[in-house]
Amino acid sequence: MQAWQFTKTHAPLQLVEVADPVAQAGQVVVDIKASGLCHTDVTIMDDPGWMDLVQPPVTLGHECAGVIAAVGAGVSKFKPGDRVGVCPIDPDTQVSIGGVVDGAYANKLVVPQTELIPLPDNVSFIDGAAATDAGMTSHRAIFGVGGAQAGMKVGIVGIGGIGDFGAQLAIAAGCDVYAADPKPEAKQMATAMGCKAIFDDVSEMKEIAPDLIVDFAGFDTTTAHALSVVAPGGKVVVVGMGILHSTISTWDLIMKRAQLVGSMGGDNSDIAFCYDALSKGLVKPTLTTIDFSQIDQGLEKLRQGGVTGRLIAIQA
Repeated sequence: MQAWQFTKTHAPLQLVEVADPVAQAGQVVVDIKASGLCHTDVTIMDDPGWMDLVQPPVTLGHECAGVIAAVGAGVSKFKPGDRVGVCPIDPDTQVSIGGVVDGAYANKLVVPQTELIPLPDNVSFIDGAAATDAGMTSHRAIFGVGGAQAGMKVGIVGIGGIGDFGAQLAIAAGCDVYAADPKPEAKQMATAMGCKAIFDDVSEMKEIAPDLIVDFAGFDTTTAHALSVVAPGGKVVVVGMGILHSTISTWDLIMKRAQLVGSMGGDNSDIAFCYDALSKGLVKPTLTTIDFSQIDQGLEKLRQGGVTGRLIAIQA
């Protein structure tokens, strides 16, 4: 089969021929139909710090959906032909695909059955792939960590692949959602989905004073500005890693008795929630597709900031 392998920092991925994976006990082999491209993969390629966390040569890609091709001994919950999404994080070992072990930029993928989530028949592989990271991560941050509930004022910073999915989930849950993103195409997305108001910068939400702000951008000032406008007793959840530092006002943090917390990833339950929302037509993420053979070009487009929503590579 073919796979896009990462070998070292500052080197392009290589499309190589590798042996088909074989399912061992408790494992399944998935024929991948759709793989999401994530900015994390760009940072793995660009930032030498990631070399302590990945084990090259390794196939990147950590969000996918497909059809089970084979099962190993002891697999009882799934069978060949089942449509599934793959949670990128093993619930037992906490090992992530697409870094420590081979991931989804390939024709096939072998994973433990514990990482699988049934994909409803009326949810496409493309949407199913997006939900395994953009959906999972945003749902955990907004609801699991952020505690969002109907009627709450929720600020979303960054209407990209993750923020788009998350904002739609929050609106579907009955939250009053306000968006901050300077890009015109992001503003159009936020307007179309029903955000109450859209701003260039989260600092412009001062009069709104959201109960919860989720920073999906993580560009230093985005976090600091979020803390400056969140309601007294409110919470700022940081997800984005645009810049790996932020200078905040401890005055705002202390005097507001605010909470500043981080959120990373999620689990099968978050993905299952997203699949249910997709199946019911409650959300429709903004997605663009490319062919599997164009993954290297897609990652470069992502690096240059030329992607609106989520970019998904598809296979026949």
